[in-house]
Amino acid sequence: MQQTRTEHLGHVKSVVVKLGTQLLADGQKRLDAAFLSRIAQQVQTLRQRGILMTIVSSGAIGAGLRQLNLAKRPTDLGALQAVAAVGQPRLMAAWDTAFAPHGLQVAQLLLTREDIDHRTRFLNVRNTINALHAMNVVPIINENDTISTNEIIRITFGDNDILAGLVAHATQADLLVLLTVVDGLLDANHESVRTVPNLHEAHGLVRKEKSAMGKGGMDSKLEAARMVTGSGSPMVVANGRDENVLVRLLDGDELGTLFLPSHEARPSRHRWIGALQPKGHVVVDAGAVVALIEKHKSLLPAGITSVADEFEQGDCVGIKSLSGELIARGLCNYDSFTLRRVIGKKTAEVRAMLKEAAYDEVVHRD
Repeated sequence: MQQTRTEHLGHVKSVVVKLGTQLLADGQKRLDAAFLSRIAQQVQTLRQRGILMTIVSSGAIGAGLRQLNLAKRPTDLGALQAVAAVGQPRLMAAWDTAFAPHGLQVAQLLLTREDIDHRTRFLNVRNTINALHAMNVVPIINENDTISTNEIIRITFGDNDILAGLVAHATQADLLVLLTVVDGLLDANHESVRTVPNLHEAHGLVRKEKSAMGKGGMDSKLEAARMVTGSGSPMVVANGRDENVLVRLLDGDELGTLFLPSHEARPSRHRWIGALQPKGHVVVDAGAVVALIEKHKSLLPAGITSVADEFEQGDCVGIKSLSGELIARGLCNYDSFTLRRVIGKKTAEVRAMLKEAAYDEVVHRD
């Protein structure tokens, strides 16, 4: 087991670290300044080893609750956004104070899901983070809670677990670490699972509870794991309160749960597509599943049995098997209206029907 840790974590050069709301709070639900200082010390230690460190930090709403003397998280959207607006500058001030003794500046980046789904914005996020590292500045990223709405709730990040996975995509990080208040993924006996080689096995172990302060849970952590391990990088879920946890993880100590990569490292564009929120879905037959998964072929109209939702040409679509399993996602060459006209048809039939508007592939293999 130690050899597995060393193999996957011993040569890491860039890390995204996410800290949850509950982890950042002390016993009185205030931002825990002493804890932030300990994390800053660990980040500095790893930076001195040449490891680039990017922080995804929850805590704006928690900080705002404390500042406004509110006993619990509001359920009204406007009130929640106001609390986040009050708390975000206090969160950044706390991080600034934590890193100051180490001579390090911090920078704030507030993101929405749309910043990731838009290709140019996605690349700008990467370029900004890379520039900050070059300036010896620690990037600290949070969701822009003040502009997220219930109407677009599907593009929020789930207590920043998903956001952290997307940031790992953008930066092409070697490792994602999700720090929480539990010792990783727990089995039926409430004991920590040290290594997860297959995500299908992990889903049966997930418990549904989440903290009153946060909005995530282990489900969102497994979704982050799907994105990151599917792109060729490992992920760790660990207890952020373990002493010197980040340094020890990179030294190969068996802390938390290590999710092993399921693929070789993927190129940047593939990582971006894997991070996109599908605008719709297509269902394909068994032959198409074999062609996509085993033969690495493009998706043709003949293999599609149905189309769900409405989307435009160039949007990301999820590709599902007849059993409903999501097997792939990609950029669609057709809008949903046109695609419904050609599903199940052979290439020659599609060309005859659509003329110059025809594409042989619905989703290209690249």
